[in-house]
Amino acid sequence: MIAVDTNVLIRILVDDSGATLQMQSARALLATSEIVYVPQIVQVETVWVLESAYCFDKPAICKILEHLSHHPQFQLQSAESFESAVSLFRQHSADFSDCLILTESMCQKLQLFTFDKKLSRLKGAATP
Repeated sequence: MIAVDTNVLIRILVDDSGATLQMQSARALLATSEIVYVPQIVQVETVWVLESAYCFDKPAICKILEHLSHHPQFQLQSAESFESAVSLFRQHSADFSDCLILTESMCQKLQLFTFDKKLSRLKGAATP
């Protein structure tokens, strides 16, 4: 098993003509690895990069996240929380990172307090 950072994961997931050599290298690494571990912070950063650098819309990002979740070669840190966060993200206007924070809080049976208006509307979150 290997682990990847956000830069490598993005090169695996996105066809980027401006980074052909890195994309080829990352995909070759994937082809020679049995399991690729994706830390939770990489999951969050990946969504941010897809939104900010590549201007992907929410449906496209959700499709990529589902691919990560269901692909047998990827092992996600806190996979259950990831899947719950993707579901919340798909259904609500809160950011993916906030959805993941909420699901992690709920796994610990904790109520999440936030000043984020979008997040505070979700079950399990409240404004102080």
